Amino acid sequence: MSKRFKWAIVPLATTMVLLLSGCSDQFARGFLPGVWGVTNHTDRITGLWNTAWIVLWLVGIIAWALMGWAILVYRRRKGETGIPAQLRYNNPIEVLFTVVPLILVIGFFAFTARDMAAIEQPTENPEVTIQVIAKQWSWDFNYVDANVFESGIQAQFDGQEGVPETLPTLYLPVDKTVKIDLSARDVIHSFWVIDFLYKKDMFPGKTNTMYFTPQVEGTYSGKCAELCGEYHSMMLFQVKVVSQAEYDSYLATLVAKGQTGQLDTTYDRNQNLPGDNIEIRG
Repeated sequence: MSKRFKWAIVPLATTMVLLLSGCSDQFARGFLPGVWGVTNHTDRITGLWNTAWIVLWLVGIIAWALMGWAILVYRRRKGETGIPAQLRYNNPIEVLFTVVPLILVIGFFAFTARDMAAIEQPTENPEVTIQVIAKQWSWDFNYVDANVFESGIQAQFDGQEGVPETLPTLYLPVDKTVKIDLSARDVIHSFWVIDFLYKKDMFPGKTNTMYFTPQVEGTYSGKCAELCGEYHSMMLFQVKVVSQAEYDSYLATLVAKGQTGQLDTTYDRNQNLPGDNIEIRG
């Protein structure tokens, strides 16, 4: 087999692998977790991710091609000696290397800002309002509309590594607009449902908010995405997206358990935050 034929096989094989893998749904989604349309925002996020990769691959291919061309065309020929001709400036190339990155940065910023604005747009009159309170190292869930709550405990394991036995579980009705208020009882945490492709930090003394519509029923893994102490890795939870009937049934079980009312700041560890009314006596 000739050397030229061997070198031709490499790009051909690479192209075939990309084309064949392109048939898979996972490849089409940029190898992101979950499936299409988990929430009303996930496809937008996937589109931004894939567009960025396509642009960067094109830039990379062009850069590699130019590097290869320069290596081949300007390589030292047999019999040549001495230092090759030196160029101090090449204005067209310098302009190219300045303008192209600038266009890329501006473009990525503009599309990211557009999608972030859409994702962060508040939903008027959400159908479900839930308050999620993070704590070392678990979660409390207030179902505001139903005036019931669930207080979670740290992930419990049955002795087999990586097999969760008991996890705090947040229930959400499918195809309903959801508003989630996020806060923390002690240190900074972060609320991350992996397949939702979005996370948001949770601060003591401050409330952040997420708006979305879950669109696919199923059980989704969640975790704290901000290092928060010794058992941060065990600060896990689940989100179950269920039918309206199953959601109502779950809320009824909380009522039956006597878990009515709302968990408040009583159990917050930080009781002396800026803005608190603290009476100081001399």
